[in-house]
Amino acid sequence: MRSDAVTKGMQQAPHRSLFNALGMTEEELNRPLVGIVSSYNEIVPGHMNLDKIVEAVKMGVAMAGGTPIVFPAIAVCDGIAMGHLGMKYSLVTRDLIADSTECMALAHAFDALVMVPNCDKNVPGLLMAAARVNIPTIFVSGGPMLAGHVKGQKRSLSSMFEAVGAYAAGTMTEEEVKEFENKVCPTCGSCSGMYTANSMNCLTEVLGMGLKGNGTIPAVYSERLKLAKHAGMQVMELLKRDIRPRDIMTEKAFMNALTVDMALGCSTNSMLHLPAIAHEAGIELNMDIANEISAKTPNLCHLAPAGPTYIEDLNEAGGVYAVMNELNKKGLLYTDLLTVTGKTVGENIEGCVNRNPEVIRPVENPYSQTGGIAVLRGNLAPDTAVVKRSAVAPEMLKHEGPARVFDCEEDAIAAIKGGKIVAGDVVVIRYEGPKGGPGMREMLNPTSAIAGMGLGSSVALITDGRFSGASRGASIGHVSPEAAVGGPIALVEEGDIIQIDINANTLNVKISEEEMAARKAKWQPREPKVTTGYLARYARMVTSGNRGAVLELKD
Repeated sequence: MRSDAVTKGMQQAPHRSLFNALGMTEEELNRPLVGIVSSYNEIVPGHMNLDKIVEAVKMGVAMAGGTPIVFPAIAVCDGIAMGHLGMKYSLVTRDLIADSTECMALAHAFDALVMVPNCDKNVPGLLMAAARVNIPTIFVSGGPMLAGHVKGQKRSLSSMFEAVGAYAAGTMTEEEVKEFENKVCPTCGSCSGMYTANSMNCLTEVLGMGLKGNGTIPAVYSERLKLAKHAGMQVMELLKRDIRPRDIMTEKAFMNALTVDMALGCSTNSMLHLPAIAHEAGIELNMDIANEISAKTPNLCHLAPAGPTYIEDLNEAGGVYAVMNELNKKGLLYTDLLTVTGKTVGENIEGCVNRNPEVIRPVENPYSQTGGIAVLRGNLAPDTAVVKRSAVAPEMLKHEGPARVFDCEEDAIAAIKGGKIVAGDVVVIRYEGPKGGPGMREMLNPTSAIAGMGLGSSVALITDGRFSGASRGASIGHVSPEAAVGGPIALVEEGDIIQIDINANTLNVKISEEEMAARKAKWQPREPKVTTGYLARYARMVTSGNRGAVLELKD
């Protein structure tokens, strides 16, 4: 056992004295030490119930003969951080989470780990740590929030942001906004649509790192506690069989994740996180593969914000495994891959039927024959850009219009809410990428303002930043190279004609190569927005969005 380094032998007597100080018995120290990474805190709604999940995991570990020991991981609530300085600190925590978990796991010689995340960067950060540390590990998340109800309709956080846009447009009263405010987020859990948190929790199942239901069982269901106990028990089986994350998160597992991503219509943030997790597993994911997978993968789900159904509905319809079983009818998945259940993907999904064809379309009747996410290229995005195609109005799949250029999110929001953006415009927000932000802020405020003001089917938004999973419409993010390094998005001028063809996977600005070169020759790098602290260090080390915004040491 790895923990022998701190529990066995005369040289470890000082170590054992410190375990004695913790109140640990000799019997506990003779068992495997299982680290439980708890993301519990009192600021993230998706994490306020994790103390109960952790207690259930501890019970499961102990029942199966292990000694559970809890240590923490941080988490930022993207919703609370949205639209101000705080959003610069969202994506960057992914690496802090991975680094600190690595430090704790290896410094204390744990034999195995149970990861208990839920929201946004917490899930990919811990998946990165699992791949990096590579000791037997299982995931159990806190679960999704139930949808809210306003005037007889299910609603969620994206509805709330759009209500603010509707108020600015004069189509909603303050009292109506207040009703949304009080009702759209009714329980603990990760926000109820197919936003980033739920996307990554669902994809954790697909990667093989979580048990059935990890992505979909609502946070308030007692079934979630039973799942946590089973996860605690199952990690002991993984330890016994020495099944490790890199045995599970293989290149084919990431192909499965991309395939199910396309079918579910996940957040575009998955296009940042999957390459970053794969990188830690020693696998380089070329995002061009996403279009190849999308071309043959039908989009089966239109979960909020793309449609009127929610994660609770997906759970009742059969969950992630039912979606996978539908895809398997067309032979789109690798089914012989190992998972944390100890069984293969094929064994896991066998018999998992689709119980609601309105929530999970059968493969014979998909929303579209192609997947929910598209990767675009062109002279505006030579290294790629990303859009959630399944959440784009059909009339915006092909669009041409004048650029309205803004060098930060705040200026764009002021223009949108001030009525200065009109139908046909293409809003360009730049210097918000991984380096330029720094931190690659999500742009839920401007996308929601556009939708709330009734412009969602006539105005596009392009940025080197990124979008919340709650964004909908022709919202194209991750434009690479970013403006801060002199990418073409830095060279766009007010009034330039932008051409978008999502079906053709292209994104271009209508200027000649000669004009582009002349503008490039005049371009000068900008002074960093942040020069001290963690963000400054992050900006110096972070790579482009098309590489997953991973950190890289520079010579």
